[in-house]
Amino acid sequence: MRSVLLLTLFIPSIVQAEESIPLFNGKNLDGWETWLKGSGHKDPKNAFSVKDGVIHISGEGRGYLATKKSYANYHLSVEYKWGKRTDGSGYVRNSGILLHGVGPHGRARGVWMSSLECQLAQGCEGDFILIRGNDEKGKRVNSTITADITRGPDKRLRWDPKNGKRTRYSGRQFWWNRHQVGFKEKLDTRGKNDVASPLGKWTKVECICKGDRVTIKINGVVVNQCYDVKPSQGKILLQNEGNEIYFRNVHLKK
Repeated sequence: MRSVLLLTLFIPSIVQAEESIPLFNGKNLDGWETWLKGSGHKDPKNAFSVKDGVIHISGEGRGYLATKKSYANYHLSVEYKWGKRTDGSGYVRNSGILLHGVGPHGRARGVWMSSLECQLAQGCEGDFILIRGNDEKGKRVNSTITADITRGPDKRLRWDPKNGKRTRYSGRQFWWNRHQVGFKEKLDTRGKNDVASPLGKWTKVECICKGDRVTIKINGVVVNQCYDVKPSQGKILLQNEGNEIYFRNVHLKK
């Protein structure tokens, strides 16, 4: 009962998607709020903007756009493509879509909300990362997921719907089903099995959240799935992780 009460505090109102709900109106960021490490809801360097019907995240700082409302039982569809700016590390361009965001802003790993990340990093599109943070009282949010996974020859865990072993997670990452064995995460490299679009082209991501199950599609291909997801509702976040990225056609349907 106590955990239920805590979740109620985290999520004051849940929207059950009916038909189609446009989360982005193509004109401005109405319905969203910004968050940046170090400046909170202020955006002094204009890291988040809208131009020509597209959301532009410049890569300045680290943070996210978050929906002001929380959602449950929905089919999220969004398109993204990379810009020119990188974080200068030499590693793959990195961003993500965070699902079921709960708790205070910036209380997970010093930047994020407690959430389930659908990874968008090059070669890793569709990986799951469980991001656990603290609640208003500083206590750990009870975030878990379960998935059917196998360990590949590189010792990495991947989703395997046919032969996978049921595994419960509370803070680990596992890869999409055809994540290339031995993939080197260097800038602008692709895995041989990648279904994301080439650099500079738009990639469509679908996050299907039905009850406590989450299914991920990249360009129409199912690449990952988990269930027994807790929490199974919350805000939707678009990451700013040091790399320029554009988003468009962001909407929900039942």
